Amino acid sequence: MDGKVLRDEILVELKAKIEAAGSPAITLATVLVGDDGPSQRYVRSKRQKAEEAGMISRHTDLPATATQAEIESVVTALAADPTVNGILVQLPLPDGRDEEAVLDLIPPEKDVDGLTERSMGRLVRGRPGLVGCTPTGVMRLLERYDVPVSGQRAVVIGRSTLVGLPLALLLARKGVDATVTLAHSRTADMAAVVRECDIVVGAAGQAGMITGDIVKPGAAVIDVGISRTDAGIVGDVDRDSVAPVAGWITPMPGGTGPMTIASLLDNTYTAAQLQGVVAS
Repeated sequence: MDGKVLRDEILVELKAKIEAAGSPAITLATVLVGDDGPSQRYVRSKRQKAEEAGMISRHTDLPATATQAEIESVVTALAADPTVNGILVQLPLPDGRDEEAVLDLIPPEKDVDGLTERSMGRLVRGRPGLVGCTPTGVMRLLERYDVPVSGQRAVVIGRSTLVGLPLALLLARKGVDATVTLAHSRTADMAAVVRECDIVVGAAGQAGMITGDIVKPGAAVIDVGISRTDAGIVGDVDRDSVAPVAGWITPMPGGTGPMTIASLLDNTYTAAQLQGVVAS
């Protein structure tokens, strides 16, 4: 399941929709605090792809020494700015900063990362809103590659509010209809749980924890977890042993990462619709 191919398809679709709407100014504002290398690369890629899709990228860099009040001041101004349609604060923030307090300042209609408690609440209640980018990206991959979901057994390994919990909700909601297990470090006999499942999502950040001997033949295996090792970036899936067994598998890198960015831009377009910039 090639995330780069699908990302590029989505960008082309978004650009065409924006042009068809008369090329309105749709602005994604990103905020980066500190000089973490991976975070800088992620934000740079997001900005580049936004421009490729025909959107405006607006960026604020703050030093790692920025105070809580300084960070909140920037986000508050973006929230009040009617020309800004989506706000993304790159996480994690430097140690000692209150991330939840910052996220609470983002209005739900501009929460293109889908991380605020109001966005999460809308997901739980099944109300329209913006859903987390990585979980949405996984669902788009399953759809694009015709992976059967309805009535299937799925396991999501990892219960973070960023990926695991919202993805479990998306898979289980009415109309999708998977039977979902949300597994974690305290799950008894993890291997037995995984062997039962038609869809396996690794989102725990434990390098190579999903191996071919515990995967059901023909299962769809999606790798979300990221670990940085001496050998480079690796995922939760031991691809060499899983690929011969799985019916579908995402690469790492090149699978869910590109789809996270695609979903971010799709959310930005949806945010513009919610704000009346683009007709729904």
